[in-house]
Amino acid sequence: MNWQFIDNFSWKFNKHAVKFGYEFRRTTVSQFFDESFRGILSFASLTTFLEGMPSSGTILEGDTNRNTYQNSNAFYAQDSFRVTRKFTLDYGLRWDDFGVIGEQNSLFSNFDPASGVLSQVGTNGLSSLYRPDHRNFAPRASVAYDLTGKGTTVIRTGVGLFYDLFSQDFFLGQVPYDAATPGAAYNDIGPKPILTSTTPVTQIVAGQPIFSNFGSSNLFAVDRNLRTPRMLNYNFNIQQQEGKNIVLQVSYVGSEGHHLFRYRDINQTLSRVTTDLPYPQYGYINYLETSANSNYNSLQAQLRIRNLHGFESTVNYNYSHSIDNASDGLDFEPNAAQPNDSYRTDLERGNSNFDVRHRFTWMADYKFPSPKGAGAWSKLGGGWAIDSVLTLQTGQPFQLNFFYSGNWDGTGEYFPRPDVIGNPYAGTKIPDDVINLSAFQVPCTWSAAQDTCTGGYHDGNEGRNSLFGPGFKQWDLALYKDTAISERLKVQFRADFFNIVNHPNFTNPFLPTFFAACDTHGINPNNGACEGFLPTTATGDVGEGNPFIGGGAPRGIQLAIKFMF
Repeated sequence: MNWQFIDNFSWKFNKHAVKFGYEFRRTTVSQFFDESFRGILSFASLTTFLEGMPSSGTILEGDTNRNTYQNSNAFYAQDSFRVTRKFTLDYGLRWDDFGVIGEQNSLFSNFDPASGVLSQVGTNGLSSLYRPDHRNFAPRASVAYDLTGKGTTVIRTGVGLFYDLFSQDFFLGQVPYDAATPGAAYNDIGPKPILTSTTPVTQIVAGQPIFSNFGSSNLFAVDRNLRTPRMLNYNFNIQQQEGKNIVLQVSYVGSEGHHLFRYRDINQTLSRVTTDLPYPQYGYINYLETSANSNYNSLQAQLRIRNLHGFESTVNYNYSHSIDNASDGLDFEPNAAQPNDSYRTDLERGNSNFDVRHRFTWMADYKFPSPKGAGAWSKLGGGWAIDSVLTLQTGQPFQLNFFYSGNWDGTGEYFPRPDVIGNPYAGTKIPDDVINLSAFQVPCTWSAAQDTCTGGYHDGNEGRNSLFGPGFKQWDLALYKDTAISERLKVQFRADFFNIVNHPNFTNPFLPTFFAACDTHGINPNNGACEGFLPTTATGDVGEGNPFIGGGAPRGIQLAIKFMF
């Protein structure tokens, strides 16, 4: 729920247009998070499953109802200064004071890496989950210059600093791949602790509990010195008008992100050859911090044609590259927030999860000339038009990880990236063979005789988001006719053809499961390489995320009548 109060003031004098204002926002979230509360059991074989003999399992218990809140304030002031008839300067400053997120019943808790102590907020001198950040001053400025004074050639450029409000999901809705603790509100402490058991019985017996020995296991902690994420945006563009109907614009758009959210396991094993932990009384300790960064650069071009003898068109082309070392504060897909190796976050720099290198769209509309005169022929032959939308886009990046089949890199996280030993695209053919899995190998010294690793554990050399999924191509077409029934009533008949050429568009291979497993078909016992090919199993309208919801469906035809009055 959001409560918001806004007050703005505008003042124009001479060549200035000044605005300033204030905003107060209170955001509350009430939720429960019962992930893994039904329990997960694993069985070594079909026989042990039928006999009710689990080999491992996990279950959580406790009351997960949480109620969080945040109070934030913001002030801004800006001025649009018309220096000359050809030159305009805009400048301003904004200050955001994002309040510290709290829990109404003080159910947040935090772990202090220095002392190794877990404390509930309100005890042991822990007054809040993290310290407030009052340094969120955001200046911005832009200029517009009419080069000829005729409005046909305009140069614009601008730069601005922007701060981002924390998402409360970072503290309430985590689904890490190494543990089930969903955030700093769900540790084993306080009046509503969340307890974990990983010790199922060896034989399931009717009427008897399957799990026992509930207690503390994994933690989710927060850096007490969180900084507010900030983005520096900058752009430069030239707009040229040709005649009355054509406008061409070419732009450079870029940004740099700093203090972005990620988390890492600060209790990862200290050595690849032992299981020594910095805090042996706990399992995984995922530590949320604002240590990630990003950059984005793009060349954008647009050609617009307006009302040229009944023809209108907009053509857009975007060539861009987005790079970061964490693409989210949540890890719904591997390595989006949690690094492959928590001690080597520098190895995570790569393509952003949402990086799209090339995107081209062409939208066109043509209204056919209507017959002159009145009568039935004018009604029948007039008002016809055709719409067309063409979209072309390159694929989005991803990487392969092992899916809990072994501690192949020695970190104890159980979702490592592999070593690249060949061409990932050799012999591939979409959709059944997107990636050649035999081009990847476990990151350790492999023994064919023992069918396992014998040492040499290291980080896999496959770069984060170094692979690319299928591209996207779609052409939508519509034929429609507008007919005036009276001065106030108009009827439109239209026939829409979606994906008219019926081109198949498939998602990134990690959708819809949000995991692309190197060991999908197992591991070759002779050399430790993955086996087979990785397919893509869904279209964009089903898989979600590539490139947008609704894209990728087969050809669809829709007939409609619309009345406008």
